[in-house]
Amino acid sequence: MRLKSFAVLFLLVAVAGGAARAQAARETREQFDRRTRWWREARFGMFIHWGLYAVPADATDLEGKKRIAEWYLSNKQMQVKDYEKFASQFNPVKFDARKWVETAKSTGMKYIVITSKHHDGFCMFDTKLTDYCITKATPFKRDPMKELEAECARQGIKLCFYHSIMDWHHPDYLPRRPWEKDTRPAADASLDRFIEYMKGELRELLTNYGPIGVLWFDGGWEHNARELHSQEVNAMIRSLQPGIIINNRNRVPEDFMTPEQFVPAKGPPPDRLWETCMTMNDTWGYAKNDTNWKSAEVLIRTLIDTASKGGNFLLNVGPTAEGEFPEPINERLASLGAWMKVNSKAIYGTTRSPFHSVAFDGRVTAKGNALYLHVFGWPEAGLSLESLETRVLRARTLSGGEPLKVTTTGGPGQSGARVIHISKPAKLDPVATVIELTLAGPPKIQEAELATKAQADGTFLLKASDADIHGRTALYEVSGLTDYIGSWEDREDYVTWKLDVGTGAAGRYRVEVNYSCEPETDGSSFTVGVEGGAKVAGIVKSTGSWHNFQNETVGEFELATGKPTLAVRITDMPHGAAMNLHQVRLVPAR
Repeated sequence: MRLKSFAVLFLLVAVAGGAARAQAARETREQFDRRTRWWREARFGMFIHWGLYAVPADATDLEGKKRIAEWYLSNKQMQVKDYEKFASQFNPVKFDARKWVETAKSTGMKYIVITSKHHDGFCMFDTKLTDYCITKATPFKRDPMKELEAECARQGIKLCFYHSIMDWHHPDYLPRRPWEKDTRPAADASLDRFIEYMKGELRELLTNYGPIGVLWFDGGWEHNARELHSQEVNAMIRSLQPGIIINNRNRVPEDFMTPEQFVPAKGPPPDRLWETCMTMNDTWGYAKNDTNWKSAEVLIRTLIDTASKGGNFLLNVGPTAEGEFPEPINERLASLGAWMKVNSKAIYGTTRSPFHSVAFDGRVTAKGNALYLHVFGWPEAGLSLESLETRVLRARTLSGGEPLKVTTTGGPGQSGARVIHISKPAKLDPVATVIELTLAGPPKIQEAELATKAQADGTFLLKASDADIHGRTALYEVSGLTDYIGSWEDREDYVTWKLDVGTGAAGRYRVEVNYSCEPETDGSSFTVGVEGGAKVAGIVKSTGSWHNFQNETVGEFELATGKPTLAVRITDMPHGAAMNLHQVRLVPAR
C-alpha cells in the first residue's frame, strides 16, 4: 500500500478519462449492476498482505521512525540483491488455506483479496516468467494461491487478487529508487517492456486460478494511464474474465473507488461504487513492532459506518512468515464474526442510509421495505427517528428478535415533523444494537433541505465535508488534519453547496478558494458561481505540493435572497487533475 495523497495516486490524463467513459458507455447500467451485484451485496471482505517482508517483520526506517512493514526494502534503502536473501528464509510451513478461508467466512467476510505481488516484485504464485517467486526461490516450494483457490471454491468465498504495478525488483521497471541509481543503471530499462511482463503475470493469474472476483491494482502513481497502457491492460483482463471487477488504481476510474484508511465523512454519489480498505494496526504487512491495534468495537462500527454510506469494507490481515494470523488479529476477527453472526442481515445487501442525519448516536442501513438502526448508545431521552413518512409495521432487535413498541407523533396535518419513537430493548449490545424496522413500503423520507447559512460575521464558509460531489472520480478525503475534495481527475466532475441567503445576507461577496496543487499538475481552469447565475473564473496555481493549502481570491459576485446552489466546476484540465479543494469562503465585500 502507499502513504501519499489520493490525488497523487490516482491522477488521470484526460485521454484516459475519456476512454474510460467510452468503455462505460458500452455497458448498460443494468449490465454493470448485474456484473457487480455479488460485490455490492457482500459489503465485507478480507485483505491479505503477505510476502517476503514478513521475514524481517519490521515497520521502521533507517532512523527508527515508524513506517509500514511491506515497504521494508524502501524503508531500509536496501539494494535488491540484499533484499533477495529473505526468499531463502521464507518457509511458511504453518500456512493452512482451509483455516484462512474458514476464518474469513466465520468473520462474515464474503471475499478475499490477497497480494499476488507487492511492490518488492516477489511473486506469491507459481509463474513461468521469473524465478523470483514462492515456488522457485523459497524452501516452501508450494503455490499458496492454488491452495486458496481450491478452498475458496469449496467454502463459497470469492478469490480476488491484489497486484502491484510498481516493481522494485524487475530490471525494466522505472524509475529506480534514489539510493540505487548508481548500482542499477536505468539506461537499458524499458517501461513498455515491463508492461508486457506485467500483462504476462496477469494472464497467468487470470487463467490458472479459476474465476477471479476482483483485480485490485496498486502502485500505479509513478506513471500516467498512457504510460501504463491502462486501457489496453484492462481490456486484456476483461477478455480473459469478462465478469471481473477492477479497481481504480491503474489510473483509470474503472469499477470502484478505493479510499484508504478512512471512511469518507460523506459517502460518494449513490451511483459510484467504493470500498474502504483499512489495517487493524498501522501497517499492512506483518510487523512484530507494531502493536497499535484498533479495538473490535472500532472495527465493527467502521464496518457499519461504511455500509451506511453505501460502501464495502476491506479489512486487512498481515500473516507471519510462518503463515499464521497473529493472535491480536484472530481475537478481533472473532469479535467481528460474533457480531456479524447476529446482525449480518443489517449489512449484506443493504444500501446507504436514506437520511441526511439521525438524532441518535449510530447509523442506518436500508434494504427493500426495511430499515436497520445501528444504535451505538441508547439515548437517555429514548430512541426516535424523524422524517420517516412510511408507516412502520413492526420493530424488533436482530439479537434475540425482541419485539419493540412503536409510537408516532407529528406528521401531516399536525404541527411539527413526524417522529417515530421506539421502546428500549431489555438487552443492549455495547458495540451496536441493531433494530429492524419493517415498513409498509420502501422508506420515504421528508427531510428539510440542508443549506449553509451565513456565519455571525456574514461570511459563508463552504467546507469540503458539506459538499455534494458529482461525477466519476472526485472524492472527499482526509490527510492529517486537513480534509478536501481530492482525486479530482475528470473535468466533468463538480461539487455543489446549497446556500440559505436571508434577506439581510443578500449583497456582493468576495470569493476565496482554499486549495493545494503540485507543480506538475497546475493550470486547470475553474469557475465558482451560482447555478444559472453569476460566477467568477480562476486558474489553479502550484502551491508547492498536494499537502500545502493556500488561499486565493478569484473575484466578486452578487448573491440574491433565496436558496441558490453554488458550484465549483472545471472548465479545462491540461495535466490530468484539478486540485485538492479544502473550502470556499464568500466574504462580504465592504
